Parts: sequence; C-alpha cells; structure tokens
Amino acid sequence: MGAGILEERKESILVKDHCSGNGKGIQCETQSVSGAVSQRACVYCGARVVLNPITDAYHIVHGPIGCASYTWDIRGSLSSGSDIYRNSFSTDLRELDVIFGGEKKLTAAIDEIVALHKPKLIFVYATCIVGVIGDDIEAVCKAASAKYNLCVIPIKAPGFSGTKTLGYKMACNAIMEVIKPHVQAGQIKKGINILGDFNLAGEMWIIKNYFDKIGVKVVSTITGDASYDTLIQASTAELNIVQCAGSSTYLATRMEEELNIPYIKVSFFGVEDTTSSLLRVAQAVGDAQTLVRTETFVQEQSKIAQEFLGKYKRNFIGKKAAIYVGGGFKAISLIRQFNEMGIKTVVVGTQTGKKEDYDIIESLVEDDTVILDDTNPAELEKFMKEKEADILVGGVKERPLAYKLGIAFCDHNHERKHALGGYEGVINFTQEVNLTMNSPVWRYL
Repeated sequence: MGAGILEERKESILVKDHCSGNGKGIQCETQSVSGAVSQRACVYCGARVVLNPITDAYHIVHGPIGCASYTWDIRGSLSSGSDIYRNSFSTDLRELDVIFGGEKKLTAAIDEIVALHKPKLIFVYATCIVGVIGDDIEAVCKAASAKYNLCVIPIKAPGFSGTKTLGYKMACNAIMEVIKPHVQAGQIKKGINILGDFNLAGEMWIIKNYFDKIGVKVVSTITGDASYDTLIQASTAELNIVQCAGSSTYLATRMEEELNIPYIKVSFFGVEDTTSSLLRVAQAVGDAQTLVRTETFVQEQSKIAQEFLGKYKRNFIGKKAAIYVGGGFKAISLIRQFNEMGIKTVVVGTQTGKKEDYDIIESLVEDDTVILDDTNPAELEKFMKEKEADILVGGVKERPLAYKLGIAFCDHNHERKHALGGYEGVINFTQEVNLTMNSPVWRYL
C-alpha cells in the first residue's frame, strides 16, 4: 500500500479489485487510530449539528467557551421562522468551576434564558470538562423542566466518550424526548416526516415544494427548518423518509418500533436518486392519482436537468474525481452523479460510513478505485496524487489540501450557501464542478 500509511490504518483502506481481496471488506465503524489525524468531529459536535437547525431551540453549552464558539452558526441551515438557533449560549466554565463544580452556573444560565426569552425548548450539552468533573446535568435539567413547565433536555456528550456517530444517537434520543410526550392514542396518521435533511441553503424547501406538487403532505422536518411546534406533530405521520442515513436512521428505527411509523431511505442528490426517491414515496403513501402526478413531475424535471447536464458533458471528458464526505449515503449519491456527468470516481471515502454503505460504494466504482474509511490529509494527498484526481468534493477541512495540490474543489458540507439537492441542485452542482474544474487558474500552477 506504500510508505506513509500507518500499519493500523491499512485495514481501513481498500483498493477495488475483483481478482483479489480477503473477502472481509473494509474495516469501518471503529474508533479513530491515535496519531492518525482523523478528520472526524467529536461526540458533542455530532449531537449539536443534528439539533442545531431546530429554529426556536436554545442551546446551552455547559463547558469552556471554546466549545460554544466551535459550533456557533455551524450549519448553513435556513429558517422560515426564528433565527435564535444560530446562537450559542455558554456557561463559560473556568478553573474555579472545574474545582468546585458548575451546576449552579448551569442553573443560573437556564434561569436567565427563561427570564429573557421565554423558550419552549432548551438543549443542554455536557462537554469534555463536565464529563471529567461529573456535574449532574440531568438533575439540573429535570429540576428546571419541573420549575418552568418546559422541555429542558440534557445531552451528555463529552467529546472523549466515543465518535461523532454516538453524538448523532444522542441527538436522536433528545428528539424522541420532545416527540413522545405528545403522542396520543388513536391518532390518525397521514403524510410524511423528512428525517436527516437540515435545510442547507434552503434544500428542505425545494424538497417540500416537490411533495406539495405531487400531493404528499409533509408533517414535520427533522431537523431542517423545524420548530418545537412542528416536532411535536411528528407522531401523526404515516411514513418517515430518511435523507441522511448516518445521522437519522437510529431515530427512524426508534420511531418505527415505538410509534409504529415505518421508514424508507432516500436521497435527493442527483437526477437518478431524486427521481427514484419521489417515486418510492408516492408508491408508499399515495393513491393512483398521486403516483401519476409524480411520474409526470419527475419526467418533466429529469428532462430539464438532463438537457442542462448534456451541455456540459464535453467539458468533463476524461476527468477524475475524489470524494471525502461525512456519511455513506452522500458518497453513494455523488458517485452516481459523477457517473451521470461522465466523470470517473477514483478515490472515495467517508467519516462515518457503515459496512453496507461501503458494499454499495464498491459495487458502483470501477476496479482500482481507492476506498477509504476515516482517512486523514496525508492519505488523501497520497491517493489523489497517485490517481491524478481533477477535483475533490469534501468539506472545509479538505479545501486547503485540494488547493495546495492544485486540484479543483467543491464544498458539499454543511457550511455551503447554495443548494445541491433536488433537480435544481443538479444544475447548481454541474455549474460549480465545471467552473472550478475548468478554471483558467490551474494553467498557472
């Protein structure tokens, strides 16, 4: 596999080859290797990025101020209502608080927010320091909930307690704490919940508009452009659709088991996946007329997107792409999108992909493609140079690496400011890939 790869990392790197292999597939869903410079975020960040888009929620970060600043305005999620979610509130723990405990400070912070803002929903995050000193945030939140008759939910998420995936699970459990008290016996179930879409650059609005046009009611969005009032209606849906499988499948599973709401996994990235997802939802919850409307709609939109894409395909001949994103579902959709564009994927990796995700990835890519789990900049650099990638699709942490190597870059992470989902997203993605990959600047390097 070459120099520069840690021995402990070699099982997490797979070069697709139908003629060889140990049959076990890639090693994944494990703790990051110490010293490997993993690009994964911590448990607290995993919980925060899922809950942050709830527009009228107040997020109290119980810990040093640095943890609050790290996740302030962390997502490019848009709101049709309150924008309080874009702020962080911190107890700003100092040395004396570490010695004597910070529970009084947390109680005072909750009291202050209630007095000033009259919130409906508060999330309290325990960070690394609190995990060490042992503040009982559950007792503080329980007392505050009883005192003010509102939802104050503790999230025990010290960064050292696991991976970002554990943070996703804690966020899902917190959402269930919001939903379950409002479940009523004999509820009439109608419509869908959209799970795992965070309304980045307004993508949730695009998808909701599609469902409005085909006649499928959207009950609740979890968590993009969500509010406390919409979340508590989630138990009345007849189907959950899961966009970000890594962050929300656990929630969908709990809702299926405890609320009797089945779920299907979908993706609204690329023409193929968007079309397939809309048709599957229509088949699951609609009548014959809904299905006819959906078939007509996807045919019209697919034609527009494909015709637009066709104008650019000549610019992509012979181009090769590298992908490094958070979850497996996004990597899979990106591979399909690049296939539609005529671009070959030569390197692909994820931070939190599961075994079944990598099995699908391996089935989609060509022989000699490098597949990576929880990689680091050194490995990405090595394989992008070896495979002569022309573009890297990733997040802000990968951008400097791509530019250092003279490789085009496309931001597909949660900080982006333009929509890449739905049929409109196909047009935006095609334009961005073309602009960055064929920019004249690369001729001067």
